[in-house]
Amino acid sequence: MLNLRQVEAFVAAAEAGSMTAAAERLHVSQSAVSLAVAGLERTLGTSLFVRHRGRGLTPTAAGRDLLLPARHLMADADALLSQADVIGRGLSGRLTVGCFGTGAPLVLPALMETFERRYPGMTLDFVEGATDVLEAALVDGRCEIALMYDVGLHVALEREPLYSTVPYALLAPEHPLASSASVTLAELAAHDFIALDVPPVHEHQLGLFAHAGVTPHIRYRTSSYELLRSLVARNLGVTLLISRPYGDVSYEGRPLVAVPLGGDVKTVDVILARPPGVRPTQRAQAFAAHCRELLPELSSYDKSLVPVAGSLRRS
Repeated sequence: MLNLRQVEAFVAAAEAGSMTAAAERLHVSQSAVSLAVAGLERTLGTSLFVRHRGRGLTPTAAGRDLLLPARHLMADADALLSQADVIGRGLSGRLTVGCFGTGAPLVLPALMETFERRYPGMTLDFVEGATDVLEAALVDGRCEIALMYDVGLHVALEREPLYSTVPYALLAPEHPLASSASVTLAELAAHDFIALDVPPVHEHQLGLFAHAGVTPHIRYRTSSYELLRSLVARNLGVTLLISRPYGDVSYEGRPLVAVPLGGDVKTVDVILARPPGVRPTQRAQAFAAHCRELLPELSSYDKSLVPVAGSLRRS
């Protein structure tokens, strides 16, 4: 029969790349990890790793196929223990959440601080990055739940919309369009454009222009959100953004002007995403409820943000 200790050792060895590193992660001896993996291989009747003397491990085809189900099995076991712990002592343990890189500084610190204050037994960790990074983290079990933009998703994640945000133009105060009540995408396309070269933001920027039937003249590309804002503040070009920091100033302290887009502009949902077909743990459910409560309050300063109602749905 399958033994959870064996499955845990297999997952740790596959992720760490060696028996020694897996033993350090699990705080057991190397021989204990090796025996557990060997026992699982005997139970399954197949080799899960190719052992390279002095060079660690490489999962076999069977090992690669088993890794994701094994992660889900360990997550289910952890959820069972967590629920039992909640019944006995209250919510506790560690939860890893994901957050889109440009939005993380705006919402993640407040969510983490208030969540841990509400649940003193809980510790939050996080993964940040672009959409593909978060999708991979959700699917392979490195995080249980993630805050993302509902743009450019490639995986059929479970999604819950929290609020919508309207893209806006960002300009320097001296730019000729800065005093406008609103600007069209055609007007922006007539000026040098600075692209945020982070997927799927860049594709979303180009998609907005394409929908309007125009093509921007891209002068600069950068993957740095703050560098982009600083370049705009120096009047080196204009840009389109989704998230909006508190205070329209650049990293250098120079003023910036946010101008609404005119015409029919599609909003972008901020969503809670979960891996498909995986039952959320008590910890993930508590974090989701906390986001529903706190995020509309955090975003209320920006009138372009629109709360949305919706139950969990599949993309």
